[in-house]
Amino acid sequence: MKLDDVVKIVRGIVLNPEISLNREVKGGCGADLMSDVLASIQPDALLLTGLTNLQVIRTAQMADVRAIVLVRGKKAQPGMLDLATQENIPVISSPYGMFELCGRLYKAGLPSFESQMPIE
Repeated sequence: MKLDDVVKIVRGIVLNPEISLNREVKGGCGADLMSDVLASIQPDALLLTGLTNLQVIRTAQMADVRAIVLVRGKKAQPGMLDLATQENIPVISSPYGMFELCGRLYKAGLPSFESQMPIE
């Protein structure tokens, strides 16, 4: 799915518009624990999160995340957008909560990009 389409579906505002949205995301993942992201996300994913700190960008870089959507209309903390722009990672803010965003994107055809974890 093209990021331009993601922005429309989530009614998003691109917080670092100097980054091109002419790229594809192949799936999505919603998480606030960055350790969960590192343990389960697949490359080329869209990350939905309520966190707005630098660790989100560092995690996205390590996990090969293509873009980040901040839920519930959250704005980036100081320095977050600078690092995201430096790393060429678009950051989008959406007024919807995590649950609704996951549903909207899944309904629009974006598959889950979370690896299944074993049940203990």
